[in-house]
Amino acid sequence: MSNVVACIDGSRSTMAVCDYAAWATLRLTAPLMLFHVLDQQRYPTEPDLAGSIGLGSREHLLEELAELDQKRSRLALDQGRHMLEAAQARVREDGVEAVQQRQRHGDLAESLLDIENKIRLLVMGLHGESSSDRDDHIGSQLETVIRTLHHPILLVPDEFSPPRSAMLAFDGSETVQRGVDLLSNSPIFRDFPLHLVMVGTESETARAQLKAAEQKLTAAGCEVHLSIRAGDVEKTLHAYQEEHAIDLLVMGAYGHSRIRQFLVGSTTTNMLKTSRSPLIILR
Repeated sequence: MSNVVACIDGSRSTMAVCDYAAWATLRLTAPLMLFHVLDQQRYPTEPDLAGSIGLGSREHLLEELAELDQKRSRLALDQGRHMLEAAQARVREDGVEAVQQRQRHGDLAESLLDIENKIRLLVMGLHGESSSDRDDHIGSQLETVIRTLHHPILLVPDEFSPPRSAMLAFDGSETVQRGVDLLSNSPIFRDFPLHLVMVGTESETARAQLKAAEQKLTAAGCEVHLSIRAGDVEKTLHAYQEEHAIDLLVMGAYGHSRIRQFLVGSTTTNMLKTSRSPLIILR
């Protein structure tokens, strides 16, 4: 069975990840998996002693350093287990009963790829473990995960607030059309006001694409609002979201359309950095 997978670490957004994952789990009636990955570079399972040949009397120092690395890894594993236990207690307070824990040692994106067939929705914090309280840096591995996985990813801020409305950044692309199907079949959006916003020049084709999407979503029981606006994609989407007090932004990632093009390279970072609300990224 496909799970909501909450990717937790020691970052400031971990509790919000738990709360948003619990919220999604209850709306989807899906099981929840708490997933923690120890980075192989920070906590190697085997010490790298390459280049140490010929150090002679310093060999005992290398052995001590190797022992310290191993001890550090064991402590990190223990800390990870404690984080998973705390996360499980948190989501159970939120009302989730079916919870499983999973801890791995390795690369985050590769570890998630290994369980991709078990993922229905991945939940991650916008800020990673290395981000400080004084900066807005997004998680360093976030873009790699977005590029690697082919399932929806819910990216969340540091504080939880239950979403009550959503906006789909609509561009008529194949990815977003699949996103419309996903939204129409998802219990998450069943009682939401759902805004479909296209950034570009108004035309018969654009209006027809929006109307076709509206019909699918309305038939599924969604309350749909349509809008076509001209302007810079990033600024226009943020302005519309603020104007209508929309809690959750849904958008496709990567491609050549105007909306998806800005999710590549530095503009991706800018969009995620400036967001103060959760986003669902579609692939």
